[in-house]
Amino acid sequence: MEYNLLPGTDIEVSKICLGTMTWGRQNTEAEGHEQMDYALAQGVNFFDTAELYPIPPRAEEQGDTERFIGTWFKKTGNREKVILASKIAGPAAFTQHIRTDKSYSKKTIDQAVENNLKRLQTDYMDLYQIHWPERPTNFFGKRGYSYQRGEVWQQNFEEVLDALGGHVKKGNIRYIGLSNETPWGTMHFLNAASSERPRVRTIQNPYSLLNRTFEVGNAEVCHRENIGLLAYSPLAFGVLSGKYRGGKQPEKARLTLFPHYDRYSSDPCLKAVEAYHDLAEKQGLTLTQLALAFVNDRPFMTSNIIGATNLTQLKENIDTASIKLSDEVLKAINEIHEAIPNPST
Repeated sequence: MEYNLLPGTDIEVSKICLGTMTWGRQNTEAEGHEQMDYALAQGVNFFDTAELYPIPPRAEEQGDTERFIGTWFKKTGNREKVILASKIAGPAAFTQHIRTDKSYSKKTIDQAVENNLKRLQTDYMDLYQIHWPERPTNFFGKRGYSYQRGEVWQQNFEEVLDALGGHVKKGNIRYIGLSNETPWGTMHFLNAASSERPRVRTIQNPYSLLNRTFEVGNAEVCHRENIGLLAYSPLAFGVLSGKYRGGKQPEKARLTLFPHYDRYSSDPCLKAVEAYHDLAEKQGLTLTQLALAFVNDRPFMTSNIIGATNLTQLKENIDTASIKLSDEVLKAINEIHEAIPNPST
């Protein structure tokens, strides 16, 4: 396993990060524990979760993913071996069951952090992230920004950092990050940082062969401001594993169970998948290996968040950390991208 520094810190995180959002819906507690055991044994020291998980969110299971991690910490005593990241959920119709006030106010952040720590059975989180912007903007796969009349949101970057900074001073949080954020929002958070307000260290956004929109603006922000990308959906909800090719609907697969997660199922996406599959086959690689090795290779990448519902998938995903793509393959990938750019919606 290779490791990168969490930007601006002395923390080393594995190039592969263990994603956990299926635990509690598609995976049992025992399966979650098994995945953590295996990942840690392979050198994966970075785990990512959220108060919203598991996904799709429902009141019945809300917080179960963090609870599973907490019971694993208690059972194994492995808390100090893990760099732990979690998140606070923001305003959305699907978060109504979490709290009434869905703003990022001090009260909301205080309540969320307290509950995160309790479920995780730990005194601190190494990285705490704002799951998505409070303001209306383009995130969760939406490519373009649409102006919204009658917007009521008012800028509160300083207030959010003050609230998070209070927990940094208490030791509840070591560092902070963003998720599903735009270049505009990222720069405003950076500009609001000070000696008293913590600086954003990471941004967790979607990035894959089917969605390279991060390169349009955020990649330059990462490069010039020393921010690290934590890529999520590197396999595009499993579409880039190839298991849905030809209209297949594997039993218990994510898109079989939850077909409304169709962000990567458009005709242009499926056309691109076929092109990447053919390229991978020519190189003696699986489509999964090609897709994850490409994400791992990016210069703005700090860690690639992979998710799996069984150990076979997890092993293949983790093993991609050692795969290096040649310049010839990278050139061929970019040619496909030029022909079918960012087909996800």
